[in-house]
Amino acid sequence: MLARKIKDKMKRGEPSIGTWMSMAHPSIAEILSMAGYDWVVVETEHTGIDVSEVLRLLIAIEQRGSIPLVRLAWNDPIQAKAVLDSGAAGVLVPMINTREEAELAVKMTKYPPLGYRGVGLARAQGYGENFNEYVEHANDDTLLMVQIEHKDAVANIDEILSVPGIDGTFIGPYDLSMSMGIPGQITHPDLLKAKRKVLDATLAKGLIAGVHFVQPRTALEDCQKAVQEGYLFIALGTDILFLGDSARALQKQTSGFK
Repeated sequence: MLARKIKDKMKRGEPSIGTWMSMAHPSIAEILSMAGYDWVVVETEHTGIDVSEVLRLLIAIEQRGSIPLVRLAWNDPIQAKAVLDSGAAGVLVPMINTREEAELAVKMTKYPPLGYRGVGLARAQGYGENFNEYVEHANDDTLLMVQIEHKDAVANIDEILSVPGIDGTFIGPYDLSMSMGIPGQITHPDLLKAKRKVLDATLAKGLIAGVHFVQPRTALEDCQKAVQEGYLFIALGTDILFLGDSARALQKQTSGFK
């Protein structure tokens, strides 16, 4: 059960550092995994990556030593079942704004009696070879992070986090800023106050707090500050910017060359 490794690590108070991928190519998945990140999130909310492509990416990530996670496109039981059966060690579920939506996220990712995830032979249990072990431990070992990215979610955070089966929260600052009428102003005092409320509520419940530094200025300092605040599930960068920023920086160095 791959997610148990990072869940145990964070329970010891140690940060777990991962990264993000939006381009559906196994080579990119391998490169990010081989870079040494604990986990790699496959992005399906803001991309065209479908479940068949997710399967290939999960295999590549896992074989190169990182833990494969998936950010779902929505709070969707059909997609959740497909990616978990394909071998995702956990999922991030976007736009969880109410207790009812949090309950759905748990139900669709957990086997009975906690949820209603369907049971069937799949890659996740070694195509049946490890069926009993997987089914016995999946509810505890699968990582479930709910994304808090709307002002309604902030207002309902205590009710959301009262739902059993949630491992932690993951802030979506851009969507949150949009819902608050301050689009893109991720350092606005009101946004910082909202993030603080979510963080405090998450830690008070003994759950994992997650954050994404999409464009880290100084990764080490950003991570150190985040850990001091209480975040332990930390995403750094994304494949799109790793490629684009490097390409632009190199081109800039030679832009005046003749």
